[in-house]
Amino acid sequence: MSKIGKKIITIPQGVDVKIDGNSVSVKGPKGTLQKTISKDVIVNVEGNEIKISLAPDASKDGKVFWGLSRALIQNMVTGTATGFETVLEFQGIGYKAAVKGNNLELGLGFSHPITVEGAEGITFVTDKSSIKIQGIDKELIGKIAASIRMYRLPEPYKGSGIRYQGEVIKRKAGKKAATAA
Repeated sequence: MSKIGKKIITIPQGVDVKIDGNSVSVKGPKGTLQKTISKDVIVNVEGNEIKISLAPDASKDGKVFWGLSRALIQNMVTGTATGFETVLEFQGIGYKAAVKGNNLELGLGFSHPITVEGAEGITFVTDKSSIKIQGIDKELIGKIAASIRMYRLPEPYKGSGIRYQGEVIKRKAGKKAATAA
């Protein structure tokens, strides 16, 4: 039995869920999302609740998709109702970020600026040392945040680089501190 799969999803006010075979479509005030889920999972909408169960003829591997499908549908409902946001912090000499139209332009110490293409439904907001990635699709936000972070991973000596907000980087003592001790 799946602990996550058994949980019931509550549909907030203003969100509409439609099921057509293996396709789940969620429409809310922030936008519309659609996903195709496994045929081993049955999705039922009863009033303002979504119940997910395992199909009686599910394959041996079908149990794996029960909790996954529930989590994906929950993220779709939450995203269309309130949206998601991921915050990246950057630190380093000459590091800067600016929004140009729908794209994000990063200056990360390279000889050229790096342009990150903005996907549909994703918005960038920049501050002095942070980048906020906002949208309704949690998977897409995470993918874009991870690709931005890969340009300059946080390094343990000076602490420069791009990291998630709240991420702790273990700092190391450099050569100077190690020989002085």
